Amino acid sequence: MTEQFGKRINRYWRVIATGLSFALFGLGGLVLRLVVFPILDLVVRDPRQRMLRARSIIRLAFRGFVELMRLLGVIRYDITGLERLDRQGMLILANHPTLIDTVLLMAFVRHADCIVKNALWRNPFTRGPIRAAGYISNEQGPDLIEDCIESIRSGGNLIIFPEGTRTPRDGHISFKRGAANVAVRGACPITPVRIACTPATLGKGAKWWEVPDTVAHFRLHIGPDIRIGADVPQCADNPTLAARQLTTYLQQYFMKEH
Repeated sequence: MTEQFGKRINRYWRVIATGLSFALFGLGGLVLRLVVFPILDLVVRDPRQRMLRARSIIRLAFRGFVELMRLLGVIRYDITGLERLDRQGMLILANHPTLIDTVLLMAFVRHADCIVKNALWRNPFTRGPIRAAGYISNEQGPDLIEDCIESIRSGGNLIIFPEGTRTPRDGHISFKRGAANVAVRGACPITPVRIACTPATLGKGAKWWEVPDTVAHFRLHIGPDIRIGADVPQCADNPTLAARQLTTYLQQYFMKEH
């Protein structure tokens, strides 16, 4: 009886702590937009240096958010292969089981760039940091692939979730071809990141207050690079076909790891 009561109290606490964490996340985004980045605009005149500073600030803010959730007992996490992220000019592809995957991954990636939904560019809590960091909008149409390739070649570490949305509850991973097109047309090796969360939380269709019975444990595994032409056969004469084949390979790779 006492054990059950303790578990119930712990679960109630994690609901409160989760709400508090997200509230502070929104508040932090507003502070960055209204205070931090306007000051950065005044202090750093060079546009590229200002962008790099903004990305560093966001990484530190995300790292603080992740550590806050850990200290409050909302999540735990383990990362293997973290040393593989200590580079520049990477194309990082990851699966997407939960709402906070982007934050969790970007908290540990220096010079991170990402593709952002256009709705977030209009969101008052997120548009300031997004614009300051020079992230790529998914509304850029035909130029999107070239912008991604240019980001990588200029030393950015581009993070893409090829599913485009969170993984469905049945766990079936279905990749879109955009990320493979970037890899094929830019001749970029792929740094794969497998994200797992047990018990499941913050998944597709789930509400933030639907916390699991025990603390959610995130496991991130950064695998060895996947190289086109070495690990994956390449159709050099047909980039469209090559992107289709690479997408199939990546789906099988991530499902096998699942």
